[in-house]
Amino acid sequence: MFERADKTIRERLQKLEIHLQNENPLLLDAVARFKKLDRVAYRMGLLDGSESYATRIPWWPLISILGTFSAGKSSFINHFLGDRLQRTGNQAVDDKFTVITYANREESQVLPGIALDSDPRFPFYQMSDEIDKVSPGEGRRIDAYLQMKTSNSEKLKGKIIIDSPGFDADDQRNTILRLTDHIMDLSDLVLVFFDARHPEPGAMQDTLEHLVADTIQRNDSEKFLYILNQIDTAAQEDNPEAVVAAWQRALAAKGLTAGRFYTIYNDEVAVPIEDEAVRQRFESKRDADLAEIYQRLHQVEVERSYRIIGALDSIAHDIENECVPVLENALSRWRQTFLIGDGIAFTLIAGLLFAAGQVMDVSSLFSFDFSNAWLTSVIKLAVIASVIATTHFAVRRITAKWLVRKLPASTVAGNLKTAFLKSTGMMRSVFQKAPAGWNMLSRRTLENVEIEASELIQVMNDRFTNPSGDAAAPARTEAPSVAPVTNEPQRDSAEDKTAEKVATP
Repeated sequence: MFERADKTIRERLQKLEIHLQNENPLLLDAVARFKKLDRVAYRMGLLDGSESYATRIPWWPLISILGTFSAGKSSFINHFLGDRLQRTGNQAVDDKFTVITYANREESQVLPGIALDSDPRFPFYQMSDEIDKVSPGEGRRIDAYLQMKTSNSEKLKGKIIIDSPGFDADDQRNTILRLTDHIMDLSDLVLVFFDARHPEPGAMQDTLEHLVADTIQRNDSEKFLYILNQIDTAAQEDNPEAVVAAWQRALAAKGLTAGRFYTIYNDEVAVPIEDEAVRQRFESKRDADLAEIYQRLHQVEVERSYRIIGALDSIAHDIENECVPVLENALSRWRQTFLIGDGIAFTLIAGLLFAAGQVMDVSSLFSFDFSNAWLTSVIKLAVIASVIATTHFAVRRITAKWLVRKLPASTVAGNLKTAFLKSTGMMRSVFQKAPAGWNMLSRRTLENVEIEASELIQVMNDRFTNPSGDAAAPARTEAPSVAPVTNEPQRDSAEDKTAEKVATP
């Protein structure tokens, strides 16, 4: 029984706790609650000893940059970091997903995709297996799809940025789509870039379908920001607003009617705008939009902290209200199927024994000469009991394996298949209605975790809000002062740094 985490997972959790001890003690408390959920899941079979709920979620905030080729994604990243990290140009310059992380060294390093595929602390862990599902054999070429870069930009501390290749790639498209879906699921903030220099959004229906229509129905759709970049090129048009309007209509046609839509450009590579009034109008709109985008980038650490604590409540709720009912229903069906199958098997065995008794003396099946008649009877009964028991457990296994195929392999709360097979094991009575490991102690543990998660949320609220307006209010997290027309990294205020240290996992 996997009731305890194995050595590897314990070591990983210890390293996480050491990191959080300095970065965010509040989330250190969250790790302890995840361990409580783990113990319930081990007893139920939802997790095995090599897994933990704490390692299934990213503890570092993730920001994904998606979009079409030459939409200015890399230039935006360089501008935000104040570091010319990513190559830029009018043609496709990066055909890989690049995970950008902080490193305390001036010189940037580029690491191969295997560094991400083999390290559970980063996104794309074991992504080679997912690639193989789309294109068999391609998982071995993980370095052709992924890479990791380091930067010592202070803006990158406590977060990870993922730069994607151009979305409208023809080669390896299915794999790119799978990886894109993966990072959208993991990310706390997704910036979707479009290129204003190509004002024909109608020709990009497939791209718009995946990056807009498929995202607005998500429960976390608020994390998507849609950005029309390099809008300075429209200043030369007789009616520059028509370019923006065309994109807005294209996005609205895909269902985006209420989301955030921004128009920006990079002043360093912008087309000169001769008309002073037009230039001021464009700069004013760009600066306002960049300030709002940067504010969301700055707040992502706080949002990740809330998401992690929220995951405690979500997992505890799913175990009790999703997994347990599914397992109870599956056990009920299995019990009925097994009893019918067991009854049929027992009837067949009884019929065969009766027929054998009519044809020959059953005692003659034994070649031994026993002096005591009772010993012969005991052996007869032992053989019959052995046949019945073997058939009984065979029917038990066969019916369980037949029904387990109808269960989903994996959910947020764990593996229902393994939990079901554990509940139908030989050591459990077929008449037990509750799944293995589900009892009053487990229920109480989940209730306590949900209560404790609510308390942690309240503590977070106390740190970042002050409804009463008391003088001794905790520091709020404010967006850093943004001067988007320069290429220098912005310096956070002391108040911002204090809030960031509290919020960064």
